[in-house]
Amino acid sequence: MTTLADIRSHIRIDLHDTDSGAYRWSDDELDRHIARALDDVSRAIPREESATLATTPGSRDVSLGSLTGLIEVEAVEYPAGEYPPSYVAFAAWKGTLTLHSPGLPDGTNVRIFYTARHTLDGSGTTLAGYLEDLVATGGGAYAALEGSVYGIDRLNMGGQRVAAEYGAWARARLTAFEQLLKHHGRSRSLRPRRLFVSA
Repeated sequence: MTTLADIRSHIRIDLHDTDSGAYRWSDDELDRHIARALDDVSRAIPREESATLATTPGSRDVSLGSLTGLIEVEAVEYPAGEYPPSYVAFAAWKGTLTLHSPGLPDGTNVRIFYTARHTLDGSGTTLAGYLEDLVATGGGAYAALEGSVYGIDRLNMGGQRVAAEYGAWARARLTAFEQLLKHHGRSRSLRPRRLFVSA
């Protein structure tokens, strides 16, 4: 399974920063840029998850605290497990889901469909293969942009235009990253929506 170290290695290859004795970017610096790209990808192409939670008898509120990386609640099925599914209107605010069901919950389970942030660490990732490459592209672009800014007004063995050329390369990569986010983003996909009318 792909790990954070793997993505970091891909970025080092793209940046021609593979001499471990003289890295231009530290691991911590690259990890910061990877985290920024991962956040961008998570907002454009989040994980699609569902969870079944218990309701509290007599209360319409359900805590969302157990939903790791929650971005947005998309739909709520209550009671859970019926066929056809019984979707209800809801409100989500400050970590609490409020059911707008006709009757008060009686402890029956609720199923929540939601989007969540991707994870990427030393043990693995929730990213699909094509998204791993996308994060590497974005992380490399952010790192190169930082490197070009750092190189301004500094003595460079490659000449005066190195910072500018590096900056141009970084901006081109960043543009490609942003275009790929739009291409793969959820806004491009047709998602069915249901209007819920309270009884």
